[in-house]
Amino acid sequence: MANEKAHTGPLAGLKVVEVGGVGPGPFCGMLLSDMGAEVVRIDRKHASESGLPVERRFDVMFRGRRSLAMDLKKPQAVDAVKRLLQGADVLIEGFRPGVMERLGLGPDVCLGLNPRLVYGRMTGWGQSGPLAREVGHDINYIALSGVLHAIGREGGPPQIPLNLVGDFGGGAMYLAFGILCALHEAKSSGRGQVVDAAMVDGAGSLMAMVYGLFAAGYWQDERGANRLDSGAPWYDVYETSDGRHVALGCTEASFYRNTLQVLGLREEDFAGQHERAGWPAMREAFARAFRSRTRDEWCTAFDGTDTCFSPVLSLAEAPRHPHQAARGNFVQCAGVVQPAPAPRFSRSQPAVQGPPPEVGQHTREVLVDWGFGLQDIAALEGAGAI
Repeated sequence: MANEKAHTGPLAGLKVVEVGGVGPGPFCGMLLSDMGAEVVRIDRKHASESGLPVERRFDVMFRGRRSLAMDLKKPQAVDAVKRLLQGADVLIEGFRPGVMERLGLGPDVCLGLNPRLVYGRMTGWGQSGPLAREVGHDINYIALSGVLHAIGREGGPPQIPLNLVGDFGGGAMYLAFGILCALHEAKSSGRGQVVDAAMVDGAGSLMAMVYGLFAAGYWQDERGANRLDSGAPWYDVYETSDGRHVALGCTEASFYRNTLQVLGLREEDFAGQHERAGWPAMREAFARAFRSRTRDEWCTAFDGTDTCFSPVLSLAEAPRHPHQAARGNFVQCAGVVQPAPAPRFSRSQPAVQGPPPEVGQHTREVLVDWGFGLQDIAALEGAGAI
């Protein structure tokens, strides 16, 4: 179970102020909190929720931080945020360019108050460029990066990879990486700086290998025609007799040969592993073989065979898999099964610091902890700022 008071990870002692936002900003806050940082989230004062339309304990991205409810249209609230930032190491914000400046909390103001502050900005299109102020979502950012075009089967439309590539991979993780880079640089320079993390940038960066292979003429600019995009029959998913699926990734020659042996197929019946002309016949033979047994029967047959084979597990099944259980890759917090913090360390122990807070659950508590007196808090309440 998560320990709400645990600050044992490698970022213990880091103080982060997260200003509103949904999606990648909160996910970045979760990553930092899981690693031990103290993350304080400033929610809109009258917000009924800050993420998904579910009970807050299920909104896992918001776990592990405390929530203040503020009305940033009130100058007293803005002044309170400025005071918080004087004692913070990091600010995270996820508004469109110009919003924080209009609130009076732009980088120039905040870095003037705290020159060592790392000011993390999370947007879809970035702080500059012709699309900077346009609306968008994950699907738009990965579409413009070449990612969406590359995912899908031959002859079919692009397939949406959830919102993992834009929001979380290209967005939140690049923001977290950028923040830690800036914190490291500040150790020598003594100065903070702005981190301009854009999902369109990060999604493109994740495609570095593919763009390199494309430039070399090794990767075809069409879906389902390459080694890693379902083009190759030995790197694909197959349906089993019970309507479930298995995943095969036997790119190496030895793994490929072992796979044929388990499937009861002969290598001499096919053209070479990498002969594209022979892939359709090979795919049909693989599909026919896999349809002859259930998924779990194939798991037994492939066990210990060095073949890069796995069952395709559902969301309900994955946490119960013996390997996942042995590594503690899923935890339960407030009765909700969810992924555990990652990665892990030899000495520092990341931990879920607590369940997602209700909006404003910790307003007075945080203000006291961060140096506000009771009269200060009463004045903020009287002004309707909190």
